[in-house]
Amino acid sequence: MTTPPATALEPAPDTRRPGFLAELRDAVSFRTASLVVAVLAVQMGFVLSYIGAFHAPAPHRIPVAVVAPAQVSGQIVAQLNDLSGEPVLARAAGSEQQARALLLDRTVDAAVLVDPRGATDTLLVASAGGPAVSTAGQQIAEAIEHQQHRQVKVTDIRPPAASDGRGMSSFYLVLGWIVGGYLAAAVLGMAAGARPTNLHRTVIRLGVLALYAIASGLGGAVIVDTVMGVLTGHLAQLWALGALTVFAAAATTVALQNLLGLLGVGVTVILFVVLGNPSAGGAYPGVLLPDFWRAIGPWLPPGAGTTAVRNTVYFTGHAVAQSLWVLAGYALLGVVAAAIASALHHRRALA
Repeated sequence: MTTPPATALEPAPDTRRPGFLAELRDAVSFRTASLVVAVLAVQMGFVLSYIGAFHAPAPHRIPVAVVAPAQVSGQIVAQLNDLSGEPVLARAAGSEQQARALLLDRTVDAAVLVDPRGATDTLLVASAGGPAVSTAGQQIAEAIEHQQHRQVKVTDIRPPAASDGRGMSSFYLVLGWIVGGYLAAAVLGMAAGARPTNLHRTVIRLGVLALYAIASGLGGAVIVDTVMGVLTGHLAQLWALGALTVFAAAATTVALQNLLGLLGVGVTVILFVVLGNPSAGGAYPGVLLPDFWRAIGPWLPPGAGTTAVRNTVYFTGHAVAQSLWVLAGYALLGVVAAAIASALHHRRALA
């Protein structure tokens, strides 16, 4: 009878539970911790930006036209421009008709009509361009008139539509378009990798986003016009503005994703939400915001889009050229930057 050969004993399985530090390292990698820190930074930036912009709105060089007799017009203009803190930037206008035209083409935000034969002057405003500015102009006029023992009567020559509340619908519409644009681009990027491996994929992604922008622009325009009856009578113009706004946001997001990967989505949020929304002129137009937000607002898509929609609906398209160029610039530069970044990335991958 033969004895079976001896076999090596298998080591007993390790039943010890990993320590807390080991589990912590496994659950929260360095990359995960870095992303959480980045989110915290964006969150604090959000709080700082919104509170910084809105905590103490104050008028700064509100454009005002003055209609008064020639012998006192210059004196009144100088008095307004010498007010402490420069709350208004006054200029003379030759007649009430000219003052109304300046209001409606967005050259000025208010106009003072001085009545030399009585004790009551008239303040013309167009609150559709921003009710907060009209209110600030009224308060300034009332304070000055009170010092001179005169009264002021306010006439709103272009108020928001009754269904538009405080004229905020333009801002909320653009906000929805912007959010849709960068979310659609972010989803496409995350579904197939934030950095496309070749130029063809970038072109396909941008093509899909262009179709999305057309559908999104139409959807927003139909909601505010046909469905809700808030911003009516400009369906085609709003559709075009919406498509441009959405694609500007989407193309910029694709470019940042191609350049920075996942971090590019965070930069997009900072650009459009943290900085863009409070400076867009929704709650408070630029002339009521601190210097930083007043300076950047017109050059970011939320501000450019809000101005374009508001002036298209209420002011027959006056003073929209800069906004359209800004939106078109983001769209064009986004496409070019996305293509260059993906081409360079592909070249590095082949090297």
